[in-house]
Amino acid sequence: MKSISSYLSVICIVLTFVSCGKDREQIDDKLVFKYNESSNITSLDPAFSKVQSNIWACNHLYNGLVQLDDSLHIKPDIAKSWTISQDAMTYTFTLRKDVYFQKHSLLGTDSTRAVNASDFEYSLQRLKDEKVASPGGWVLQNVASFKATTDSTFEIKLAKPFPAFLGLMTMKYASVVPKEVVEHYGADFRSHPVGTGPFQFKLWEENVKLVLRKNPLYFEKDSIGNRLPHLEAVAITFLPDKQSGFLQFIQGKLDFTSGLDPSYKDEILTQVGDLQLKYKDDVNLITGPYLNTEYLGFRMDGSSKAVLDKRIRQAMNYGFDRQKMITYLRNNMGTAAVNGMIPMGLPSFSNATGYSYNVQKAKDLIAEYKKATGDKKPVIQLSTNASYVDIGEFLQREWQKIGLDVQVDISPPSTLRQSIATGKVAFFRASWIADYPDAENYLSLFYSKNFSPGGPNYTHFKNDEFDRLYELAFKETNNEKRYLLYQKMDAIIINEAPVIPLFYDKVARFTRKNISGLGMNPLNLLQLKNVVKN
Repeated sequence: MKSISSYLSVICIVLTFVSCGKDREQIDDKLVFKYNESSNITSLDPAFSKVQSNIWACNHLYNGLVQLDDSLHIKPDIAKSWTISQDAMTYTFTLRKDVYFQKHSLLGTDSTRAVNASDFEYSLQRLKDEKVASPGGWVLQNVASFKATTDSTFEIKLAKPFPAFLGLMTMKYASVVPKEVVEHYGADFRSHPVGTGPFQFKLWEENVKLVLRKNPLYFEKDSIGNRLPHLEAVAITFLPDKQSGFLQFIQGKLDFTSGLDPSYKDEILTQVGDLQLKYKDDVNLITGPYLNTEYLGFRMDGSSKAVLDKRIRQAMNYGFDRQKMITYLRNNMGTAAVNGMIPMGLPSFSNATGYSYNVQKAKDLIAEYKKATGDKKPVIQLSTNASYVDIGEFLQREWQKIGLDVQVDISPPSTLRQSIATGKVAFFRASWIADYPDAENYLSLFYSKNFSPGGPNYTHFKNDEFDRLYELAFKETNNEKRYLLYQKMDAIIINEAPVIPLFYDKVARFTRKNISGLGMNPLNLLQLKNVVKN
């Protein structure tokens, strides 16, 4: 096992970089951004950017056709513009001509070359290659063909309309890579990355440290015309213990940490989610929506008499205080889900009226159910895992107050997932984190042709009007009109109540006071190109 001092040796980056055992480069610590990645990094190949740690690293190294701003609007990246055909089946991208791959000896006499459309053709074909076995091949599941029509024009044809397609193209899977370098290294490209991003590869001692340097060829500029990035380097350590990583941050040895681990959440945040007083002079807290809806689902074709009755489902939605739950169990890191399944942070989020806390309404609905069915003491079993016992027990007590007996059953996460997929549980805890920035992510959970185990409709909800609107949205190329369709679908889910939305998650980021320009986005993507370290 490596010692703590070995893990922290990356801090020495502030003194020197050694290149090929020859040149010693002096780097000012003020321009090095340092953070810890407790989950480790398994690959620097964008074709394997499946988990957040890999995604963050690849975001420093690579670009794609399009990118997201912090409001999740799709913006130009290497493609400076694009058109979509009237039938929403053909996307034509016009590429910039001033984008170059990071320097590498395999890239010709100048050790670099400009990116062209054939590079995107190669990169996307690589995602589909069974020999590569990329977990990102699914982003092309609706694609019929793609090709470079000129050096600066790239065309993608879909097999069927899919309005969220551009969102998929913002994922790091769809990054451009140079054929010469990838084919030279093969599987070892994972540790010899070459992209077009704001930072380029310098050093990776696996499980210990990763160092990236500023890419002097990077094409983007800031709002006043200065070439990005502002930082000289990024240094990432791999302390596996989150509490140790947090301690390094508090001691000023790291510039940034993200997320709230139970081991330190009460140390840094008050009950209502503010910074503890002792950290306010040294630390910035940045919070914002995260595209994760935590919810409870009802199996709509199961055998539970109570669960199948809409009055019970609605009563349970009315019968607990979501804000109280978030405040006392989550340190206020979340937003009460009273507006349906589409979470805050998506452009199509609306303030549709969902279920706010209303004890009397809940009691009235239960009374109606009992009178109509003769079921004087409905019993419902909630299936969850150990991580959510506190929420399960809170809800159990709240629902007891409105006349419902809810029993909490605890299962291992893997067992629970299998039971949900195969319909062995009538009422279950779940969450849905968006893969791409479109509400179709969440609405797909209720489309009747997506019934589990073949699809993500774990509730087996079926509604003809919902299905009609869902299919209509796929043909709508106007974003605003499509968002209205999404909101109509969400209203159906609110009324029929196949789920109990609990809360929309939040991202919590902590930086030292001398860090500026670190934005926040609902996908929790770490973007360092605009960061300034004073």
